[in-house]
Amino acid sequence: MPQEPASAGNASFVGSIPEIYDRHLGPLLFRDYAADLAARVRWPEAGAGQVLEIAAGTGIFTEQLLARMPRGVSLTATDLNAPMLAVAERRLTGWPVTWQVMDATTLPFADASFDVIVCQFGVMFFPDKPQALREARRVLRPGGQLLFSVWGSWEENRFARMVNDTIAGFFPDDPPGFYRVPFSLHDPEVLRALVLEAGFPVPVITAVPRVATAPSATHAAVGVVRGNPVIGAIEERGEGSADAIVAAVADRLARTFGDHPLRLNLLTRVIETSRPA
Repeated sequence: MPQEPASAGNASFVGSIPEIYDRHLGPLLFRDYAADLAARVRWPEAGAGQVLEIAAGTGIFTEQLLARMPRGVSLTATDLNAPMLAVAERRLTGWPVTWQVMDATTLPFADASFDVIVCQFGVMFFPDKPQALREARRVLRPGGQLLFSVWGSWEENRFARMVNDTIAGFFPDDPPGFYRVPFSLHDPEVLRALVLEAGFPVPVITAVPRVATAPSATHAAVGVVRGNPVIGAIEERGEGSADAIVAAVADRLARTFGDHPLRLNLLTRVIETSRPA
């Protein structure tokens, strides 16, 4: 089955996608997990310290970090995709955060610059994951915390397989492969090996289940079809209507998970380690 590369998917959050992502997917898939991940941060002491967020997207996790950040600690929020980060900056105007467009595999910071590095649901999209984690280790201070999250598998997040299969049904000869990317980095052994290869100690890996809700199946379907790069793949193929695909996805989600509200069982993994002191 064809699959768009992760790097292409990450670079394709353009046009109307960032706003739809933030409005439809943020409350459903990301906000509760952002609060959970932010609560796991080991903050530097008030009045000192530097925190780096990688793959900040539209600032959903950034907002949770800012709500908990001790006074005087500095936060730099980054993303490869400028349109996503522009939405974040508009949403969080006036908050004490530095926004910067950058590639996680070539961080423009000096060695040992940060006390904490955090990343929510971004590592799966990095084209060179070992290099990105080596860069994180380089710019972390000794004893500094690395904290990131990934999605579980399709089997652990049934909605994702349903969305993928429903979209694929419209393009049997050339189905879009985007939905394979976000759910591709779920195996704890693979995650452990990735962290160890970058020079970190054995990480703590925690499974985090949640029940997520959306006002309706249609509200969720708009997000999962139009709020990520799969919509570009749909439009490039020029077959069928995006509206028809949204309706088909909404119907299948509603029949499986209910409607008004829609409820999804989700599972993610949180990975935590530190640079050796």
